[in-house]
Amino acid sequence: MRTELAVIGAGPAGLAAALAAARRGIRVTLVDAAPGPGEQYFRQPAPGLGTEGAVPRHGRRTWTRLRDALAASTADVRPEHHVWCVERESGGTTVHALLGPEQRESVGIRADAVLLATGGYETVLPFPGWTLPGVVTAGGAQAMLKGGLVTPGRTVVVAGTGPLLLPVATSLAAAGVRVAALVESTDPARLPRHARALAGKLPEAAGYAARLLRHRVPVLSRHTVVRAHGEDRLTGVTVAALDARGRVQPGTERLLPCDALAVGHGMLPHTDLADALGCRLDGHAVAVDAEQRTDVPGVWAAGEATGIGGAALALAEGHIAGRSVAARLRGATPDPRAWAPAARARARGRTAAAALQALHTPPAHWSDGVPDDTVICRCEEVTAGAVREALDLGAGDTRTVKLLTRAGMGWCQGRVCAPAVAALTGCAPTPARRPFARPVPLGVLAALHDGPAPHDPPHPPPSEGFS
Repeated sequence: MRTELAVIGAGPAGLAAALAAARRGIRVTLVDAAPGPGEQYFRQPAPGLGTEGAVPRHGRRTWTRLRDALAASTADVRPEHHVWCVERESGGTTVHALLGPEQRESVGIRADAVLLATGGYETVLPFPGWTLPGVVTAGGAQAMLKGGLVTPGRTVVVAGTGPLLLPVATSLAAAGVRVAALVESTDPARLPRHARALAGKLPEAAGYAARLLRHRVPVLSRHTVVRAHGEDRLTGVTVAALDARGRVQPGTERLLPCDALAVGHGMLPHTDLADALGCRLDGHAVAVDAEQRTDVPGVWAAGEATGIGGAALALAEGHIAGRSVAARLRGATPDPRAWAPAARARARGRTAAAALQALHTPPAHWSDGVPDDTVICRCEEVTAGAVREALDLGAGDTRTVKLLTRAGMGWCQGRVCAPAVAALTGCAPTPARRPFARPVPLGVLAALHDGPAPHDPPHPPPSEGFS
């Protein structure tokens, strides 16, 4: 099929961009791996569960507006399209996506321009017992509740660092779960130095704090999980206090019985597609200009892919990107005054995001307390000891550690273990430029090589909830 703009990702940034471009006469195709739009923030339950789900209360009006606008727009929404490659060609690009749950058939979408709204993924720092059944990421617990209306357990500890812990803890408590504790490694004494930048976030944080009090959730600040306990599944976690340097204070350990642990240590941008296209990165994020353009012609990026900052920032960036694409595809120079309100929201959002990132840093010395027998790479079952041994064998970067240990060679391609490997070795993370963003059946590759691309399947009927 052929379109003018292919938007990859139907979260806040992708939705805002698709709507902004479609309203200005651009033919937009919006693709996403999920059964329906919304992504993590606006995630909805599966059709048939008969509820609106657990969209945060301050986001429900925004979600309703976006959902209704999308249904009334000319945008071609294609759910269950798992994008594995974006290929640059003369005159445009081709977005390759695997179809449906089985992902055995691929479709090519030719577009004049592409907008990457690929979101982010969670970081989890390993500790003894983190691979036990019952240990999930904080975002995973949130997705279970929003998408399946189920909880990871009856008694849950929410731990790690970052603003995601607050909505996860309050949502679980509101769903009837006993939240044994919210364990946050950040020292609250650091908050005043960032108070001005976070002024716009304070009402939201105050609302979460009030709900934690109402549900009697204990908050253990400047604490961390040092071990998870259990044989066949989780039975409890040991937490301990941290000193001012981020080291565990001996003698402060305490056991918290629980049957589930939701843990997270921040997020990183999804940049696989941007890497493969050759887009310049700024640290971990895709670098963009004031119009959200990357340095690759015809490629824009918005949302968490350009830096973790939350839904409001993603909406602003997506709107700007969509308007920029619309003008550029029509041969016009965009007028920044047309999106001035969104630009102001973007500036505020980026300021707050930088403050949150500085505030919620993982404990500086967390890797010192990780025993050698702790699994670091779950896919390849590589331990901390093996990673450290790679240094003795002469490894001076994470790529060499990967070659010596296989850490990062598994199904997730290092998305889970790469930050831990870098911290354990003291090496800077090495960008991993892969031709494909996800595993692809060999039959799909053979079909693309031997002959014309498979015919486009009939357009799937709109999923319930956004028709």
